[in-house]
Amino acid sequence: MPIPEDVTGEEVDKDVRQELLSLPKTLADDVARNLVMVARLLDEDPEQAYGYSRVALRLASRVPSVREAAGFAAYAVAKYGEALAEFRAARRMTGSVELWPVMADCERGLGRPEKALAMAGEPEVQKLDRAGQVEMRLVAAGARQDMGQSDAAVVTLQSPELASNSVQPWTARLRYAYADALLQVGREDEAREWFAKALEADQGGTTNASDRLAELDGVEFTDVLEDADEDEDAETDEDERKDEAVTEAPADTAPSDDAPREDTPRDSRPEQS
Repeated sequence: MPIPEDVTGEEVDKDVRQELLSLPKTLADDVARNLVMVARLLDEDPEQAYGYSRVALRLASRVPSVREAAGFAAYAVAKYGEALAEFRAARRMTGSVELWPVMADCERGLGRPEKALAMAGEPEVQKLDRAGQVEMRLVAAGARQDMGQSDAAVVTLQSPELASNSVQPWTARLRYAYADALLQVGREDEAREWFAKALEADQGGTTNASDRLAELDGVEFTDVLEDADEDEDAETDEDERKDEAVTEAPADTAPSDDAPREDTPRDSRPEQS
């Protein structure tokens, strides 16, 4: 797959570069450049990112970071079985529990919420850092909702991290999930409050809390540019109809020799200095 010339491979993290040292330099550079493309495209064009991840995987399937990147690319295009296999491979290679929450979410994607919920109670969760534990809580709440246990999902999300006033990278998503869970059980006023709190913490625009708030408030947004385009199209159609009417109007009489002549065409314009 084509890679822009400005992508050198040096952009990868130091830990990834360390892993690639086990490969011949030319091969390591090729793998690194493909991994850079995966990272660049994962959010904006996941299908393309998936393609680059498959190239990297063919080149270096024994490198943990390659398996992890392939897992996230597969996850982004909803290939949950493939993603889970890649995450498991990466975990076997490194022994890290960091991927445990996303592995559990793959189980949800495969229609196995009970398995995801069971993973939330495994000892591996206690080895996660705080961010990982919050992520695991989000997955567990989602599994509860998948199983129709909406009230239990609300309880699952209630935690010290949710109650904290400090804003962390996970705060907006946690508050948003809690607001959504509250809405599912009919607690609309509380849901609105937590959507507002999610929006307050969402500095990176990771949620659509503003849209959910507007929906609860009955606010409808109008696309001003789209309306302007429609008005312009309507004016154009009207002008065309007028032009057709003028063109198709029958000439009942021809000017006589005695009629005054127009030396200047009707549609001409005087030159402007």
